[in-house]
Amino acid sequence: MSMIEFKNVEKYYGKFHALKNINLKIDEGETVVLIGPSGSGKSTLIRTINGLEEIQEGKLLVNGFDLHDPKTDINRIRKNVGMVFQHFNLYNNKSTLENVMLAPRLVLKRSEDENKSTAMALLDKVGLADKAANMPSELSGGQKQRAAIARSLAMQPKALLFDEPTSALDPEMVGDVLDVMRDIAKDSSMTMLVVTHEMSFAKAVADRVIFMADGEILEDSTTEEFFNNPREPRAQQFLSQVDHK
Repeated sequence: MSMIEFKNVEKYYGKFHALKNINLKIDEGETVVLIGPSGSGKSTLIRTINGLEEIQEGKLLVNGFDLHDPKTDINRIRKNVGMVFQHFNLYNNKSTLENVMLAPRLVLKRSEDENKSTAMALLDKVGLADKAANMPSELSGGQKQRAAIARSLAMQPKALLFDEPTSALDPEMVGDVLDVMRDIAKDSSMTMLVVTHEMSFAKAVADRVIFMADGEILEDSTTEEFFNNPREPRAQQFLSQVDHK
């Protein structure tokens, strides 16, 4: 069953055609990596999935609901679709633990005891149990991103979207974040869509790789096929310019 499906989707910013005739189906439990040069529409595409960007034409089905239908309750979608951003977006006035507990308390009405034990288990999973009482200002960039991942997981989403989660991090912090993402991909039935420039991560974790350029999907193939034998000249050129050995 498909978790996310784009059918003939078009997206404009004024006259700029940001997404062109997007047709894409992502099944439940799949891990899909979206790559391509800067400005290719990757972040725009991923942001349409939880309604942060609106589409102008076509159908976008998420967990069976059409986001282009005005009657669709976007908050119901967001309950099931978590998102991890480039810049963490933690609440700076709340502790790491409180950041993880906030949404389940407000949205899921989870009991305080269960909420706290779930949040602590997730902080442990991302290697931050000892930072539960710390404020975000006391965390490194990599620790903030791992806290943001724990916060998304606390809502027990059916799908998790990652928009370049390591691109704002110092190089030495990237590995820990990617390790957490690898664990999620291997240990859960969650659907994952990841925009990233980390080719080693794509190779190790993705079921499929989608290559975009100029607002179009140019290639959609298995990870092995994409890295060993890309069909599209633009994809071949892109891979020749990035380190993916």
